[in-house]
Amino acid sequence: MALDSKIPQGPLADKWTKHKNDINLVNPANKRLIDVIVVGTGLAGGSAAATLAELGYNVKAFCFQDSPRRAHSIAAQGGINAAKNYQGDGDSTYRLFYDTVKGGDYRSREANVYRLAEVSANIIDQCVAQGVPFARDYGGLLDNRSFGGVLVSRTFYAKGQTGQQLLLGAYSAMNRQIGRGKIKMYNRHEMLDVVIVDGKARGIITRNLVTGEIERHSAHAVVLGTGGYGNVFFLSTNAMGSNVTAAWKAHKRGAYFANPCYTQIHPTCIPVSGDHQSKLTLMSESLRNDGRIWVPKHMKDVEAIRAGKLKPTQIAEEDRDYYLERRYPAFGNLVPRDVASRAAKERCDAGYGVNATGEAVYLDFASAIMRYGKEQAHIKGLNEDDAALVKKLGQEVVKTKYGNLFQMYEKIVDENPYETPMMIYPAVHYTMGGIWVDYNLQTTVPGLYAIGEANFSDHGANRLGASALMQGLADGYFVLPYTIGDYLADDIRTGPISTNSPEFDEAEKNVREIIDKLVNNNGKHPVDYFHKRLGKIMWNKVGMSRNEKGLKEAIDEIAALRKEFWEDVRVPGGANEFNEELAKAARVADFLELGELFAKDALHRSESCGGHFREESVEEDGPQKGEAKRDDNNFTYVAAWEYKGEPKDAVLHKEDLEFNDIELKQRSYK
Repeated sequence: MALDSKIPQGPLADKWTKHKNDINLVNPANKRLIDVIVVGTGLAGGSAAATLAELGYNVKAFCFQDSPRRAHSIAAQGGINAAKNYQGDGDSTYRLFYDTVKGGDYRSREANVYRLAEVSANIIDQCVAQGVPFARDYGGLLDNRSFGGVLVSRTFYAKGQTGQQLLLGAYSAMNRQIGRGKIKMYNRHEMLDVVIVDGKARGIITRNLVTGEIERHSAHAVVLGTGGYGNVFFLSTNAMGSNVTAAWKAHKRGAYFANPCYTQIHPTCIPVSGDHQSKLTLMSESLRNDGRIWVPKHMKDVEAIRAGKLKPTQIAEEDRDYYLERRYPAFGNLVPRDVASRAAKERCDAGYGVNATGEAVYLDFASAIMRYGKEQAHIKGLNEDDAALVKKLGQEVVKTKYGNLFQMYEKIVDENPYETPMMIYPAVHYTMGGIWVDYNLQTTVPGLYAIGEANFSDHGANRLGASALMQGLADGYFVLPYTIGDYLADDIRTGPISTNSPEFDEAEKNVREIIDKLVNNNGKHPVDYFHKRLGKIMWNKVGMSRNEKGLKEAIDEIAALRKEFWEDVRVPGGANEFNEELAKAARVADFLELGELFAKDALHRSESCGGHFREESVEEDGPQKGEAKRDDNNFTYVAAWEYKGEPKDAVLHKEDLEFNDIELKQRSYK
């Protein structure tokens, strides 16, 4: 099937407005005749469910958590981007568009990204109206801070809890519609299949995670807002329940999966402490506004620190290597995440890692504390030469900006980051790949939509910090509610979709067979045994850097591990009860298929771009020596994979990317 992105004609800045004027609408009186299923209640799914219900559609919303406000969006820390130019530093819709396309290493769809930048300003107004407590400056205006990959301040924030506050806004909007009866909420329900009737998505099969009951739910359209697949690596910053199952089941029903190898490694995470860990903790990118990243210059100091004979605060300024400031003077510590992550790995691989495992660098706030302290002392007319006073005042400012993050770090690591530098190391965080969608956010299956991190559309090969929340809310509040009407306009006389059909019978039978196989397998090893092994293969051979040999080995090893899983996994308990091991087993089964396609996608793309770094494709000389080397002649396309039974048999379809408003050039941050 040929890919049709349905990008409107005309100038880039006019596409979205023209498209909204041209597409079909559904009369408000007819919306009550149409049912929509929304799977996932994070920022994308929650905002979509609330908005669709507000418009008059009958919405069924599903989440596997015990409440929509437990969605993983709640974990987002640092902020949300919007091109409002409150700082007066030269920001604009075009600048946000340009930064996003450049940050994605010219591997995103221009039209989608411009639309995202265009509606970004509306998101902030919407959230303020909902009561989201964004930080404000002294005059009462909304405050901004900077994030990586940009030269302006456009990130709105609520301390280090921005995701939580935005999700509570969407949740309150959902609750209003639940109270009106326009949203029927299904907590603790997990989607296990999509039902296709006459070529259209007409419902889903779910499992009640409390009772184990298998249920059928029908609708005129299905929307997936189910997040990303970073937990294919086992250790990631994602919530442990985050999974790929909904997206993968959609893929197996005909939805193409795009760019699975585009996965983001976040540079500021608490380092791994041992094999006992089940997840990693993110420290917000906002910390790089004021924290300076460094390692010791001299190996003798590194060895002394690891031996506990030397503290980082005892190392003189001239003996520190602020390597991001050295290598990227224009952006310094605020280079994009992929650049910062690879730079940290390079220093640690060279032997300069500062913890016991050799996989950590310092994030130091001493300079910021003294700078803010002197400013406060000056404002208050106090002695600027009193070091103790200046430090105290500076710590108070930092506490106001980042207090909950510092508190979280101290609770986990048992070190006071006001007194000693944080230790950080890159970790899997976000997935830019996902289900392929057109300009309307519809997948290759009619009536099946994917929004937020579940789709591939906006971030190319690398997401800029604070853009995940922007995309989720843009899709849910301001894009999907328009575009889904163009499809649903043909369904106003269809009537309710029956769940008593051969298609629902077949989908339910498929789900039951998988569950029965898992609970009756009687193998020797628990689910985590296989998930951890998959994670090690992925991290070691499909992680921060990749090469042909390692990727081929990974493909074979994952296929063998998948075979072993189905022969030897042990799932205690039964199917018709609360059984978290069973839920986990079904998710890991899907990860074992995705992991192989992930490696296959990385193998076929023999260029480096954004978060996808192939060791064979590196700039070998000139000012960009050592940086990722793109191949624009051969790889300026979206890789969309069609399911054909086994990951190794997946068929590649290409959506060529056209860049009419941005020149493809070296992605330099120097």
